[in-house]
Amino acid sequence: NRRSTSPPGTKEPEPLKGLILAAGYATRLYPLTLNQPKHLLEVGGRPILERLLGQLAEIEQLDEVYVVTNAKFADRFSEFAGSWQGPFDLTVVDDGTMSDEDKLGAIGDLDLVIRQQRVDDDLIVAAGDSIFGEGRLDDFARLGLDKNAPVIAVLDVGDLEAIKRYSAITTDADGRIAAFEEKPAEPQTTLAGIALYFYPRSVLPLVGRYLAEGNNPDQPGRLVEWMYEQTPFYVWPIPGKWYDIGTPETLEQADREFSE
Repeated sequence: NRRSTSPPGTKEPEPLKGLILAAGYATRLYPLTLNQPKHLLEVGGRPILERLLGQLAEIEQLDEVYVVTNAKFADRFSEFAGSWQGPFDLTVVDDGTMSDEDKLGAIGDLDLVIRQQRVDDDLIVAAGDSIFGEGRLDDFARLGLDKNAPVIAVLDVGDLEAIKRYSAITTDADGRIAAFEEKPAEPQTTLAGIALYFYPRSVLPLVGRYLAEGNNPDQPGRLVEWMYEQTPFYVWPIPGKWYDIGTPETLEQADREFSE
């Protein structure tokens, strides 16, 4: 755990928890990921997960990060966690699934961790296959803490065709989500939501409610699409590149750029 840096007599900042979604089976990367989770594949000589954790370590209040994975790869992540020497605790959560057919889905895994680990702090959630090229993630956390409201990271992909793979977002003048559509067929905006979220502790019960209403347990953007109509939800523009490692082509591109 982090040591306190607050001057004597001052109030300690409230702790933050982190959650990395890493329970997918990455079938698009077969055969590379048949016996190895994609989050532990190397980009520029370092595992993807290690790079992401290093960026999360910029957030001073973060005192524990959960990595939710599946039963097939839980041992691999536990081995990685045993060698982790970062400034916060790293806890592996096994969701008990063994294949793409019985997976819980990203939102199902989020709900599992909240319930099983009794999470009652503000929570940062990130996809385990993401790498952020520039900018500091502590700015992202600061926005969520200042607003005391949920926040999603966004990137202008500049292409109406490209955004069909993501979430299309429209905001008002205050950066609050005014419209949101997951994987739009006919997008009207090029502002894409990506899998980096801040959820204050006050909204965590909404995750269980979303699932109890029978909504799609996969694709974390679906939760945002439902939640922004329940409570104010803001955006944080990423100040640089974002790498979504999902195919052999994106893995090769990221590896080439980080190797340089």
